[in-house]
Amino acid sequence: MDFEAIKKAAQGYEEDMTKFLRNIVKNPGESCDEEKHINTIAEEMRKLGFDKVEIDPQGNVLGYMGTGDTLIGFDAHIDTVGVGNMDNWDFDPYEGFESDSEIGGRGTSDQLGGIVSAVYGAKIMKDLGMLNDKYSVLVTGTVQEEDCDGLCWQYIINEDKVRPEFVVSTEPTDGGIYRGQRGRMEIRIDVAGVSCHGSAPERGDNAIYKMADILQDVRALNENDAEEGTEIKGLVKMLDEKYNPEWKEARFLGRGTVTTSEIFFSSPSRCAVADGCSVSLDRRMTAGETWESCLEEIRNLPNVKKYGNDVKVSMYEYDRPSYTGCVYPIECYFPTWVIPEDHKVTKALEEAYKGMYGEERIGSSETVAERKARPLTDKWTFSTNGVSIMGRNGIPVIGFGPGAEAQAHAPNEKTWKQDLVTCAAVYAALPTVYTK
Repeated sequence: MDFEAIKKAAQGYEEDMTKFLRNIVKNPGESCDEEKHINTIAEEMRKLGFDKVEIDPQGNVLGYMGTGDTLIGFDAHIDTVGVGNMDNWDFDPYEGFESDSEIGGRGTSDQLGGIVSAVYGAKIMKDLGMLNDKYSVLVTGTVQEEDCDGLCWQYIINEDKVRPEFVVSTEPTDGGIYRGQRGRMEIRIDVAGVSCHGSAPERGDNAIYKMADILQDVRALNENDAEEGTEIKGLVKMLDEKYNPEWKEARFLGRGTVTTSEIFFSSPSRCAVADGCSVSLDRRMTAGETWESCLEEIRNLPNVKKYGNDVKVSMYEYDRPSYTGCVYPIECYFPTWVIPEDHKVTKALEEAYKGMYGEERIGSSETVAERKARPLTDKWTFSTNGVSIMGRNGIPVIGFGPGAEAQAHAPNEKTWKQDLVTCAAVYAALPTVYTK
């Protein structure tokens, strides 16, 4: 395979990719309002000669290139978060900006740059005659990820009946190759009490006080050690082979965490004892943890058991309509996933990358020193659609995408033109390396 020809072709599309990215960014596209993003992407796919372009009933765009037997997916969620406080921005987040090396605007790193590189990676495959009877390529622009990671791929797999052999997540990877991430789930604790007049609180049963006891246990679960004498053993225990058969991958991904993210109450008035209190927990999970184990862990906390039937521990559900009006309910559970370092997909992406760019991460002058200080193959801190693709459905996922994880959801978000080029080139080479 002529790696230099691929690199040259990708570099030749830098201006086109920049224009495409800025055309997407100029329209807001928060979760459940992505229609303009989807239409812009579908139009670009058709212009570049994709063999088939579809927008499914949920609103995802699916572009196919080639007719070979092995289907290889490249996924990019194309929704963004909002802009937050505009006082924190130095430029208009939708007008954006462009310099010789950078492109600014909401979504440039998280993660509209990924769809741009994937679309042009497929175009390069076609230009250079790399498509053959061994593989075909699917590029997906997926919706609602910021609201509910992986919901889109549950729909694609179960309703569109599409199941690639493996998927490249084009979320930002700071020039590296990422093979996993911690999972997460959204847990709710409800505590019941009995109200009474605030002048005689002993007549009632204050739900907030009961919740205060429970929250101390939740805090201990996150912060404690796992020594023999510790009553509430901390989540750090999952890094120990004594407690977790998957301890090696847990150490790679990092320990799980839990924190209280929201609190609610019910009371007849400010002059009454609260008769209800609820909290939301953000639970990050490492290898070896499941939704069942995480719920059971909360149910077994001493103060949860102490208050018995007055406490309910459950998982949230997501059922917000997509921009097309499609409602596809799902539990707010986003499983941990990790692909082995010696997996064929991991090795193929490493070979494609190293064949063009060497043994280290590359980047702009602003990013290259920090990137080279990190291993080429690593993992994400945040969550991706891989929670569904691999976490729920067992389809291997590998990560490689333009932009920086630290730019996600931040004001003055930007990405780098070199990243768009690098990723398009690696995407173009990967299927041939994998199927050789």
